[in-house]
Amino acid sequence: MGAYAGVDLGATHIRALIADETGSKIASHKLKTPRGPTGIAVTEAVLEALREAADAAGIVPTDIVAAGIGSFGPMDLAEGVVTNPANLPDTIDRIPLTGPVENLIGSDRVYLHNDAIAGVIGERYYSDRNPDDMVYLTISSGIGAGVAVDGNILSGWDGNAGEVGHITIDPTGYMTCGCGHDGHWEAYCSGENIPRYATRLHREDPVETALPIDEEEFTAADVFEYAGEDDFAAHVLEQVNHWNTIGVANIVHSYAPIVVYVGGAVALNNPEQVLDPIRDRLDDMVMANIPDIQLTTLGDDVGVRGALASALTGGTGDPSDAVQ
Repeated sequence: MGAYAGVDLGATHIRALIADETGSKIASHKLKTPRGPTGIAVTEAVLEALREAADAAGIVPTDIVAAGIGSFGPMDLAEGVVTNPANLPDTIDRIPLTGPVENLIGSDRVYLHNDAIAGVIGERYYSDRNPDDMVYLTISSGIGAGVAVDGNILSGWDGNAGEVGHITIDPTGYMTCGCGHDGHWEAYCSGENIPRYATRLHREDPVETALPIDEEEFTAADVFEYAGEDDFAAHVLEQVNHWNTIGVANIVHSYAPIVVYVGGAVALNNPEQVLDPIRDRLDDMVMANIPDIQLTTLGDDVGVRGALASALTGGTGDPSDAVQ
C-alpha cells in the first residue's frame, strides 16, 4: 500500500505529514511560511515541506497515493489556488497549490480545503463518536470555522464556506480587518489583531498599564499574561471575550452544532481564558440548544491531521470512506 500526505499551510508555519493507509504517522516536517516576495515562494515552501517529509519517511514523493491540503483562504477551488490572503503581505496575490502538488506526487488525487474545514474533517475523522453536527473553530492568526451539518462537510461552491472571522460582529466598525472591511470578528479577536485592538483602545483612553503598548514586540500573549494583574489588560480581554461569545452565538444559531471544538494558537495557549468566558456567557445570547464547547482533541496537528484524513477519504472527510 502507498503513503498518504497531509499539508497544513498557515500564515506562520507549513506542516507536512506522511502516513500509511491506516493514518498512522510515519514522518513529518515543519518550516516557516515565507512572507513573499510572491505567492510562488509559498508554493515552493509547500513542496519543500512535502519533499522533506517524504525523505524522512524513506520514500520519494511519487510514492504518495493522495494528498490533502488545508490552507488559509480565500481560495478558488476550481483553480486550486489561494487568492489575496488577508494575513500575508499584499505582494502575495496568488498561491498555486493543487496543480504543483499533483505534479510533485504524480497523482491527481489532491484535495484542497480551507484550513478550518480541514480542522472539522480531522475532528470528525478521529473522534470516538463521529458527530454529524459539529464545528471546528480556529482562533489563531486569523479566525475561521469548519462546519459539518447532518454529516455533510460544508465547503461552498468556491471553498470559502466557514469564513466566520469575516462576519460582522460590531456594526460600528471600530476596527478594520486585514481584509479591508470594518467590524469583522477577526479584527478584534485574532492573534494578529488583539494587540492592535488593545493599542487603539489605549490611545483613546491612555490609562496606566503594564502592557508594552508602544513596543514593536507587543503581542496577544502579553494581554493574556497581564490580564490577571493589570486593569487595562483585563479590560481588553473582557472585550475580546465579549466579541468571541457573539461570534460563537452566531455560529450556533446558523448551524446548530452538538459540539464546537476550538483550536488555533490563541485558544491552545490560553484555553481557560478563551473557552471559559464563552461557556459562561453563551446561554445569555443563544435561544436554541447550547453546544458542548471543547478544546480541540488534536492540538497543533488538527489542520494537518484533517488534511491527511481528506487524503484517506478521497476528499470527503467522511470516516466511512476511509481507505480499507
